[in-house]
Amino acid sequence: MYVYDKANELAKCIKESSEFDEYKKLKDLVFADDKNKGLIKEYKAMQLKAQTAYMTGTEPESELMEKMQKLGEVLQFNKDVSAFLLAEYKFNTLIGDIYKIIGDACEIDLDLFKE
Repeated sequence: MYVYDKANELAKCIKESSEFDEYKKLKDLVFADDKNKGLIKEYKAMQLKAQTAYMTGTEPESELMEKMQKLGEVLQFNKDVSAFLLAEYKFNTLIGDIYKIIGDACEIDLDLFKE
């Protein structure tokens, strides 16, 4: 089907993008160290808990936010981890922009959670 062909073409373009290349390179570098990998996974788990709380209309526990802030500070001191987190942010921004373009074209209301 034509739409699937275009989707596969888009996926190929994304995989060949500089954003993905940088993200993948830094992810492989950082995740090769088990300590870094564990700390990043722990940080992301905390982020998910906080985001879940916000989405359900509650404030995340202050203890969670303090732990997340402290761990974030520790991660920022590692130049490779810091570079990875920035590359991940840029790549996620690219994917988000693409999703928005598709959503706009299909008239999908992405502002569902905005007041």
